[in-house]
Amino acid sequence: MTAPSVCKADQVIAALGTVSDPELDEPITELGFVRSITFDDHGVIVHLRLPTAFCSPNFAYLMASDAQDALRMVDNIGSVHVLLDDHHDSQKINAGLAANAGYRGTFGEEAEESLAELRRTFLRKAHTAAMERCVEAQLKRTGVRLDEIHRLTLRDLPAGKQKTALLRRRVDVGLSICPSSRVVVDDAGRPLSPDAVPARLRFAKSVRISMEGNAHFCRGLLATRYSDGGNSNTPQILDIRTTRRPA
Repeated sequence: MTAPSVCKADQVIAALGTVSDPELDEPITELGFVRSITFDDHGVIVHLRLPTAFCSPNFAYLMASDAQDALRMVDNIGSVHVLLDDHHDSQKINAGLAANAGYRGTFGEEAEESLAELRRTFLRKAHTAAMERCVEAQLKRTGVRLDEIHRLTLRDLPAGKQKTALLRRRVDVGLSICPSSRVVVDDAGRPLSPDAVPARLRFAKSVRISMEGNAHFCRGLLATRYSDGGNSNTPQILDIRTTRRPA
C-alpha cells in the first residue's frame, strides 16, 4: 500500500506552476487549467481542463505528462494521478499516463511527430518572444538606436521579470547566459549582423503577439466553457485523507 501523502496544497500548486502550456508559454496554474486537487490516503489526484474539447492532443498530452512528472518530484506526495477532463482524447491520454506508456505508447500510430521536437519548437518560440520583449523595453528605456541593438548584451539588460524570463528561456534552448552574450541572436544562438537585426525583431514581434493573442483567446474560451468563468487560478481542493493533515 502506498504511504499516505503528507504534502500540502501549496506544494502541489507550486509544482504545477512549473508546467507551461507549450503554445502559450504561460503556467497552467495561471491559465486556469488546473481544475481540482484531491488528497487521499494514497496520494494526490489532479484534474486538468482545457479551453475546448479539441485542443491539440499533442499539447494536451504534453501538459498532462509534464504535470505528472512535476508532481512526482514533490517529497512525500505518495501516488500521483493526473487526469485530463472533457477532451476528445481524455480516455486515451489518461490511460497512457496511468500506464506510464509515454507519448508513442499512448497514441501508437497516431504519434507521427516527435514530442521532443515539438517541445523544442515551442521552447524556441518562447525564447524568441522573451528576446523581443527585452529589446523593446530597452529601446523605450534608453532610446538606443535600432542600428545599435546588435551590440546589446545580457549585461546591458536591467534586472527584473523580463530579464529573468529571457535567461530561463535561453537555458531551456541551450543558449549561453554569460553576461557578455548578445541578446539578439538566431535560433542557434548566433549573433546577427546589424542589417539582419530588424527582420529578426519583426519576426520575433509577430511570434510574441501571436502567443499573447492566443493566450487571451484561450482564456475567453475557458471562461465560456466552465461555470466558474474558467479564470480562477485557484483550483478546487479536497482533502479526504482519513488522517487529516493541513492542505
